[in-house]
Amino acid sequence: MQATILRLRLALTLLALLTMSQSTFAQGSTGYKMPPKAIADLVDAPPTPAVSLSPNRTLMLILERPSLPPISELAAPEYRLAGLRINPRTNGPSRASYFTKLVLRSIDKPEERVISGLPSEARITNVRWSPNGAYLAFTLTRSNSIELWLANVATASAKKLINAPLNDAFGPAFVWLPDSKGLIVKLISDKRGKEPLAPAVPTGPVIQETSGKTAAAPTFQDLLKNAHDEALFEYFLASKLAQVSLSGALKPIAKEGLIATFQPSPNGKYLLVETLHRPFSYLVPAARFPKKIEVLDLTGKLVKEIADLPLAEDIPLGRDAARKGVRNCQWRPDAPATLYWVEAQDNGDPKVKAEVRDKLFVLAEPFTDAPKEIAALTYRFQSALWSETHFALISETWWSTRKIRTWKLMPDVKDAQPDLLFDRSFEDRYSDPGEPVMKMLPNGFSVLHLADGGNALLMIGEGASPEGDKPFLDKFNLTTKKAERLWQSAAPYYEYPIDVLDEASQRIVTSRESQTDPPNYFVRNLSDNTLTALTNFPHPAPALAKVQKELIKYKREDGVELSATLYTPEGWTPEKGPLPMLMWAYPREFKSAQAASQVVGSPYRFTRINWGSPLFWLTQGYAILDGPTMPIVGEGGKEPNDTYIPQLVASAKAAVEEVVRRGVADRRRIAIGGHSYGAFMTANLLAHSDLFRAGIARSGAYNRTLTPFGFQNEERTLWQAPETYIAMSPFMHADKINEPILLIHGEADNNQGTFPIQTERFFNALKGLGKTARMVLLPHESHGYQARESVMHMLYEMHEWLEKYVKNADTKTSQLD
Repeated sequence: MQATILRLRLALTLLALLTMSQSTFAQGSTGYKMPPKAIADLVDAPPTPAVSLSPNRTLMLILERPSLPPISELAAPEYRLAGLRINPRTNGPSRASYFTKLVLRSIDKPEERVISGLPSEARITNVRWSPNGAYLAFTLTRSNSIELWLANVATASAKKLINAPLNDAFGPAFVWLPDSKGLIVKLISDKRGKEPLAPAVPTGPVIQETSGKTAAAPTFQDLLKNAHDEALFEYFLASKLAQVSLSGALKPIAKEGLIATFQPSPNGKYLLVETLHRPFSYLVPAARFPKKIEVLDLTGKLVKEIADLPLAEDIPLGRDAARKGVRNCQWRPDAPATLYWVEAQDNGDPKVKAEVRDKLFVLAEPFTDAPKEIAALTYRFQSALWSETHFALISETWWSTRKIRTWKLMPDVKDAQPDLLFDRSFEDRYSDPGEPVMKMLPNGFSVLHLADGGNALLMIGEGASPEGDKPFLDKFNLTTKKAERLWQSAAPYYEYPIDVLDEASQRIVTSRESQTDPPNYFVRNLSDNTLTALTNFPHPAPALAKVQKELIKYKREDGVELSATLYTPEGWTPEKGPLPMLMWAYPREFKSAQAASQVVGSPYRFTRINWGSPLFWLTQGYAILDGPTMPIVGEGGKEPNDTYIPQLVASAKAAVEEVVRRGVADRRRIAIGGHSYGAFMTANLLAHSDLFRAGIARSGAYNRTLTPFGFQNEERTLWQAPETYIAMSPFMHADKINEPILLIHGEADNNQGTFPIQTERFFNALKGLGKTARMVLLPHESHGYQARESVMHMLYEMHEWLEKYVKNADTKTSQLD
């Protein structure tokens, strides 16, 4: 009998060990895993191409892209310097997405031409039309360099234009000249020598010092760390400019240095060049390094130094903060060679009381006069859009009040007063007038596309409404300030205007989709309401073709109206009973409950899917609640985050109650998940509620004391609002989490604030407290995941977690009852 019992115990032990060895979800399992085939097939579906219209709107360029790259591409050498990620083999960006094929499609005739002459497995980036539309310039990434290529539109053929490799480490690698007869290129400097080697023996410690001057900075990543990093930064950014003809002849321009940006003037006589220089910083990225802004002629001779800006470590905290001195220096597109720029009048500090925050200046050739002030703004400058008739639309914003104002400005008319066109809250989607339509001048610069003899703007907008988004094309009269609706999308389609094809505004290009039809491009004739197809992209995910989709609306207990998109699998009906559900969300802050209550999305949009989508699990029998609004409202002088937790829980509770009321979801089998700030949300909901069976948190931040100078839209520091930082940090409340949580993070995350250590420390806390948690760190992945192996494994992990802890969970005893 004893022997029988021993044998039985041994058999059970062996069975348990065998089960553990067969489980790919065990602790310490190695190797990339695959999700179910139905999910993997969706990942491997060919991606939908991108498109670009030619400057004269006679051609559409279709840019085909590959599926997800292999992990070997992400594992290529990479230097992380001053916020940049550089491939040392190519002297260009690492992790860059690319196109593999270029196709020209006529707007008026059903013909397509594939651009020939490209090598097999081409990696095409930086595709730009010439101003006259006769050529396409682009870069081709090789194993050890980045090349400049030129495609002739008439012959649909491409060739390498020059042998010299481009420097594409920072800023543009090339720009077209306004006459379309050549380009300005940024080449690798001949003077830089060999790549600096890291010292085998340290030459001394790394020392930083502060002397009482405030230099609060967000938690930037990939910063310089030592003298060797500084040397590498100078090495890879060292560049020189040259002019290249369409035949490939190079003409040197006597300008070398750490060239960031460069742009020819509209008349082609000058170059506006920004160049970085020392001293560098270990606190902020390259964009805040000292820089010179200069006007050169095409030989490289200095014509005018506009500014030499110091290191900007002291930009105040806050969304309304700005750099001191000249910023946003650009050419006016409506003048031969006139610069405009902005300068803060409050030292860039939004906490300083000031009647005028920003001033706008212009300076025309020959650049010998003093700059002329053309506008004084009460808010912070946002943008300037110019017209051929020499007026500009100047927009200013103020984050703390969510205000945006747009003025019509006549800078060349003496004593002309700015005319206020729009004054609204930018978080109020229902009142959004849209964005002006632009067109390209023969010199390659973009200006406003005007109607009615220059007295009206053409405006394209999302058309947000309580019924969902209904995109529109309006004509806005600049005198009466009234809009006339020329066209609006109607059910059962979501159709968005892309551009206007003619001056009469009667033919437009639109992107049109429905719940069952994938987005494709059409020419819509407004005079007879006809449609002509330009593309016929196939359904990218046939497995999801018959899923059911509904835009739902419901209320939070405090009266704030919420919305979400509800998906159910093909063939499901309420009679079949409630389903396990994955709820995927991302919180947002608002200054008004009215704006927070506005509907987001459209019931007629096509079901898109990408690597980060929750919709994969429709193939596995789950219902999906995608994008349930989680507004955090702070009206008046209140800060939204001071009541973050109760508002978050109230929004989640309302969503749960609604899907249960509808009979879609089983209350005891609902998972909550999110990416980035959505991961932060997920951990907080598990810590402060018992609404969910399990959670999935990807690439999040969980301890706000590690982001002490603000996070997301929180502008106060840890020392100004310690209670808020502590209350909002799920790390501080890890002991309250009593549901399983899956943590996924890219090991090379470069997003501000979401260091991988956030997930590592959070997992250690959960493990130390005896919670149920799993941590997956994806090698070489950044904030978003790119490699096929990584994405497949991420989906595998999520699937196994949902199957074990949600769909097949023991629901007999639950805190959710």
